[in-house]
Amino acid sequence: MLALIDDVHFWKWQRNIRIAAESSDIFFGYFQRGQAIFTRRISVKFVATKQIAKGEVIFEEKPLVCSQFLWNEFYRYAACEYCLSPLEIAEENVRRLSGDSNISLPFPEMNVVDQSQHVPCRNCKVVYCSQNCFESAWSEYHQLLCLDSARLDPEHPLNKLCDFWKNIHFPPETCSILLFAKLVAKLRLSSNKAEILERIAEFCHSTVELDSSLIHKLMGEQFQEQIEVLRQMCHDAFYCEEAAAWFTPDGFRSILALIGRNGQGVGTSSLSAWLKNCEQLNIPQIERKRFDKMVDRIYEKCDEESGSFLNCEGSALYMLQSLCNHSCDPNADITFPYHNHVLVLRATKAIFPGEEICVSYLNECDRDRSRHSRSKALRLV
Repeated sequence: MLALIDDVHFWKWQRNIRIAAESSDIFFGYFQRGQAIFTRRISVKFVATKQIAKGEVIFEEKPLVCSQFLWNEFYRYAACEYCLSPLEIAEENVRRLSGDSNISLPFPEMNVVDQSQHVPCRNCKVVYCSQNCFESAWSEYHQLLCLDSARLDPEHPLNKLCDFWKNIHFPPETCSILLFAKLVAKLRLSSNKAEILERIAEFCHSTVELDSSLIHKLMGEQFQEQIEVLRQMCHDAFYCEEAAAWFTPDGFRSILALIGRNGQGVGTSSLSAWLKNCEQLNIPQIERKRFDKMVDRIYEKCDEESGSFLNCEGSALYMLQSLCNHSCDPNADITFPYHNHVLVLRATKAIFPGEEICVSYLNECDRDRSRHSRSKALRLV
């Protein structure tokens, strides 16, 4: 089960950690080549192979797929379609969030967004932060999901699916149905379909009973009966024979549960990135105090206009991160220091050889998606 992770994702970080796996008495079911497979569940954990200092990077990881939340995109939070990097410069960002078009920010050289590098898809006009992101998206999934001139057509099956999803999955969002669409497209375009299927199988699966519980939390009680409608709409929008088992009623519920269980929140903000950079400036103390007061006023305005929804937000599937176990006293933290979908796991305390590496499931999304956008929290991240 773990061989692919060792070969593809894990080798670079073996100096820090190893994967320990053991059987348990819990059985889970999943679909493979159209057949229901039931097997003994594997308990997986990360164990330190050497002493890891506080603040040290344990591993970095790009996701298998990533998608911006649909309501987040609808409300004009501008992000790269591939990596979720913000597309607005900090001043544009704060003007939109505060509703005040007269705000001017100092130190424009502290912006992390280079709009001269932005590249739109020539067909559907979706924007990417760089040529590299556009080419990656095109080769992995976008050539199949690109709507071309039908992007604004409400009757296109993919647009109908997205509208339906928004009507049954309201903010604060935790997942996007486009993760499923991108998984299917990535499978179709892959020259090694067995590898993609195996990589997806590496994600943490659950029992049928737990699937139902996860979907219940994901969708809400009032929308349970609409799951079949959602499945049919996914079938109409992007069905493929190679993933036929995912489109069966049981297979679809398993995919929804897999996405709900393993989806990691991703948050980016050009405003918070600008502020972090500004905090490194060597400026006189009196100027620093004026700057801090200005930042406090800006966030007050943003809170009044936009509430806690300050970031470009989405979710992604990470193979290594999905294997991290929870602890109420974690020794590692999930961060996004590159202002895109690259996840970095960093030690929050000294970790000794043989010690399990754990994160907190309870507040990692809040810490990395919303709370880091507030000025005081920014100074602690």
